[in-house]
Amino acid sequence: METSTDSTDRAVDPGAPAAGTAPGTARGFTRRALLGTAGAGLVIGAGAGAAAALVAERRDAPAGAGAEPGTGRGLGPARVAFHGEHQAGILEPQQARVQLAAFDLAGGVGRDAVRALLQRWSRTVARLAVGEPADEFENQIALDAGPCSLAVTFGFGAGLFEKTGLADHRPAGLEPLPAFPADVLDPARGDGDLFVQIGADDALVAVHALRVLQRQAAGTAALRWQMSGFARTPGATATPMTGRNLMGQVDGTNNPRPDEEGFAAKVFVAAGGGQPDWLAGGSFLVLRRIRMLLDSWEALPVDRQERVIGRRKSDGAPLGAAADAGERTPVDLDARAADGSLAVPADAHIRVAAPVANGGAAMLRRGFSYHDGLLADGSPDAGLLFLAFQADPRTGFTPVQRKLARGDGLSRFLRHEASGLYAVPPGAPPGGYVGQTLFG
Repeated sequence: METSTDSTDRAVDPGAPAAGTAPGTARGFTRRALLGTAGAGLVIGAGAGAAAALVAERRDAPAGAGAEPGTGRGLGPARVAFHGEHQAGILEPQQARVQLAAFDLAGGVGRDAVRALLQRWSRTVARLAVGEPADEFENQIALDAGPCSLAVTFGFGAGLFEKTGLADHRPAGLEPLPAFPADVLDPARGDGDLFVQIGADDALVAVHALRVLQRQAAGTAALRWQMSGFARTPGATATPMTGRNLMGQVDGTNNPRPDEEGFAAKVFVAAGGGQPDWLAGGSFLVLRRIRMLLDSWEALPVDRQERVIGRRKSDGAPLGAAADAGERTPVDLDARAADGSLAVPADAHIRVAAPVANGGAAMLRRGFSYHDGLLADGSPDAGLLFLAFQADPRTGFTPVQRKLARGDGLSRFLRHEASGLYAVPPGAPPGGYVGQTLFG
């Protein structure tokens, strides 16, 4: 059986334990806007889809000052609508910077206080999304910047429902994720009662929004953890291209597209179907902080890296494809090399993660890279902040990750170090707030 690496390619991580231990349409999208990629369900997806690659024009951006070189698009004035059928930050083009955070409710805080916080947060984000200052706790960090495609997404952790007396409204899809082989999860950097994703094309704009929301939450909810990530800045390439992750792989080729048949059923919760009515039009979000063992990975020759992934590193084309093929060339899992072996090795990431190998399971990924300096042993504390939106993690993330944990050659170069699962309510109607369908 063809394998992608031999024992000399195994990554070394001295601190890790041994393996086996612990209904909707695209909001605001048109076919003209979508330049993105088509789908497969991957967990890290290096070279095949961990970072969502909905590469599209920034909507509502006035032409003129501040435009990207060669595009005429303005990064600063670009806006993403806050109100809509689905929350912002799911379908829109991925921003260059992200702040992720989770909050825990203070002791004794009830449903009324959470409702008031969500109303306050929604009013604030609606103002920031159009470039207006916050109506309270404005700190002027981003005073002279535009909204820069600011998009904020809110999610509810499992603990929120019990603490607010809404246990009977907790979605079945929020059942805890199972333990996966070789997970080394830090509980202090995962879960949480309230989750916030803040994306923007300017780091100060994202940090400003987080700081304002944090101060507005005082007395109701306290910050549990915070993470920062980045992706390619719009305009960094001469033409729109799928970005690369810290392994150097083209990352985002295979992602479900809003113009594909069945897209909404993969990403958004439909009314009925065993999920509560308040979540219809919403989604579930799986977060994983995945450290890449970059020293071990970079010690591999490029051809071995390609066999681990199943794609050429230079252009993202699948192994076995013609020389002039590109990243969107369909993968031929039956293709053979000159010696008769499988062109895409049996444990290559794109083979193990392919929908055909996982009952058609798919997720919409919006991954961001992170680099937080060095660990005690001198290795990089760097990797992927994996975010995946899906209609039900029990049929999306969980079966795919189980398959990858058992047979993905890439897994020896990764460490899953934090995890979170959140119910993402539908978007706020005009004049309303996120979570209104649950809190009334």
